[in-house]
Amino acid sequence: MSANEPPENGPPDSSDVPHGISDADAFRILWEMKMKKRQRQPSLPETVTQLTTEEGSTVYIVGTAHFSDSSKQDVVKTIQEVQPDVVVVELCQYRVSMLKMDEETLLKEAKEINLEKLHQAIKQNGVMSGLMQMLLLKVSAHITQQLGMAPGGEFREAFKEASKVPFCKFHLGDRPIPVTFKRAIAALSFWQKMKLAWGLCSLSDPISEDDVEKCKQKDLLEQMMAEMIGEFPDLHRTIVSERDLYLTYMLKQAAKRIELPCTSETEPRKSIPSIVVGVVGMGHVPGIEKNWVNDVNIHEIMSVPPPSTLNKIVTLAVKVTFFGLLGYGCYCISKRTVRMILSVPATQYCLQRLNRMSL
Repeated sequence: MSANEPPENGPPDSSDVPHGISDADAFRILWEMKMKKRQRQPSLPETVTQLTTEEGSTVYIVGTAHFSDSSKQDVVKTIQEVQPDVVVVELCQYRVSMLKMDEETLLKEAKEINLEKLHQAIKQNGVMSGLMQMLLLKVSAHITQQLGMAPGGEFREAFKEASKVPFCKFHLGDRPIPVTFKRAIAALSFWQKMKLAWGLCSLSDPISEDDVEKCKQKDLLEQMMAEMIGEFPDLHRTIVSERDLYLTYMLKQAAKRIELPCTSETEPRKSIPSIVVGVVGMGHVPGIEKNWVNDVNIHEIMSVPPPSTLNKIVTLAVKVTFFGLLGYGCYCISKRTVRMILSVPATQYCLQRLNRMSL
């Protein structure tokens, strides 16, 4: 299993395949079933952008809003129409768990931001990046609470539909989130970090019914993020533009020609262009189109710059403050507990007996 695939791929539907036949015949039957379902001129939603590779493969990019039922329907319809060979989603291995969780659990998880999540984020990304991740999760939780809808529904639908298509692979196409956050933090000065953190902390505006309707045409989460990071060009570059490049690279890698299995050892190997469906936030579609004809190199955008001296000082200060407050809290609790124990009559009686015995 490759690093860009989730733990399991759904098995192809082989209920119509006769038993007791060779692997080559079974492949041929399933492949013919798939080709019959694949539409030569598919009827696709308006949110779908079609791109082609130099090898002749076709990539259908579904631009979605992360909090939208209509986006889920667009994903389902596109996969059913084109019967893809690969489905690529805007997720990384650190967020793959949302594919297996039910809507109710995800809704509860998205609304809850606790110390355990903060500790996990800091352990995974470092202090500054972990704190920034929690602030961004706060933005997502705010939208989740206002809309009553868990994010990532279009990715779960893509995973379910891909499992129904014979020989369809499922790839994770987004850059690992620790790399994105570490590069984003490194791109900001100390005061820019403080200003951004304040903007994220002060986010509490209610979302109206009109905003919910607009969410069907535009990604509300990405729109709100764009407004907040608009004055930080370097942050926009690391969170949006660099991920556009990464998604473009992963889509091109998924769109390699497919080698068909040989029915005999003497038969030469044949390859055909592949069909790929990409499911990404609609804010990334223009960037993918722009980068599609270029040679994309992701080595530079995968490197994490070393922390600056100021960042080390701030990190140390945060750790000292945290453990200092923790230690002071333990001291206050223990002091209060001792006082309570000493105030109990039975304890006072035992202490008086010990005092008399010592005399």
